[in-house]
Amino acid sequence: MEFSNETILHIDLNKLEHNFNFLKSTLKKNTKIIGVVKAFAYGHGDVEISKRLEKLGAYALWVSDFEEGISLRKAGIKSKIIVANPGLKSYEEIIKYNLDIVIYNQRLLDLYTSHKKKINIHIKFNSGMNRYGFDAEETANVVKKIKNNYHLRLLSICSHLAASDKEEKSEFTLNQIAKFKTISKNFEIIYGAKIDKHILNSNGVLNFVNQQMDIVRLGIGLYGSSTNKNLKQISRLSSVVTQIRNVEKGESVGYDPSFVAPKNMKIAIIPIGYADGLNRKFSSIGSVYINKKECKIIGNISMDSFAVNTSNLNIQEGETVEIFGNNLSVNKIAKRINTIPYEIYSTLNRRIKRVYSDS
Repeated sequence: MEFSNETILHIDLNKLEHNFNFLKSTLKKNTKIIGVVKAFAYGHGDVEISKRLEKLGAYALWVSDFEEGISLRKAGIKSKIIVANPGLKSYEEIIKYNLDIVIYNQRLLDLYTSHKKKINIHIKFNSGMNRYGFDAEETANVVKKIKNNYHLRLLSICSHLAASDKEEKSEFTLNQIAKFKTISKNFEIIYGAKIDKHILNSNGVLNFVNQQMDIVRLGIGLYGSSTNKNLKQISRLSSVVTQIRNVEKGESVGYDPSFVAPKNMKIAIIPIGYADGLNRKFSSIGSVYINKKECKIIGNISMDSFAVNTSNLNIQEGETVEIFGNNLSVNKIAKRINTIPYEIYSTLNRRIKRVYSDS
């Protein structure tokens, strides 16, 4: 299929399905799965990803704010949608679009007790990350307010792991899990009923699967950026060569100028830059692939383009360029600039064309 766009993020929904099924296969039969689709599904397009996860039977979809949830509802998503950070000004919209919310502090809890429309809630506790969540000593007060407000339908209690991908910090992770188990036990005693619990994320499932509770939240693992060989990267980012130039020894390339040709060279210009999410830290240290050959980035990456050294290649304008994909994984390019795959994915600008396939 031909596309008029020059820069395209190709997304293989079959690989998404493979990753979902592999992670599901490691779980107990009755463990529920929440698919994390916040931040535009980590840059992959939340509507299409959500449609596939809905089809696969995900228990719920996890978004960051109410606008992400509304966008999915307007696109026809019928599944349960959980808003991690509902904010204090979105009550009417959350009720209108039948969104679940995570409540993590007294101010939010008081807001939703003061209104009397029925709503599904999930209570978050801090187990050591010290970001969002009630502290353990607040449990009795939280339970009291929920029990006194029957319109608040409590569906789960949860927490968040800070270092589940770090083997050397496994003791920290196990301490978080143990703390959450203690909080959960106390919560259920005071509440007088069993409640679904969840703390494991993708790396939690991969590294601490024996600690699974009633639900798990799968994010980065669904998109395939993991060291686990069973997971497949679901996307590849490509562009094209838009211009080929001959640069003589001593001439510069790009802004500042940051690169001076050490000899006569042939370079190619690629129409994707830091405005598209190609981190400027890749300037002069990153690389791409053209005709399966590695080509080094030279000079500073511009807002909408960058240059590569193609002196040893016989190429034409219009040739396909792999930014990441089969030859260069997102994990590898993230390590190259000392970041994480989440940042690489989530900063991909929405002006990049997303193309979906079932290969």
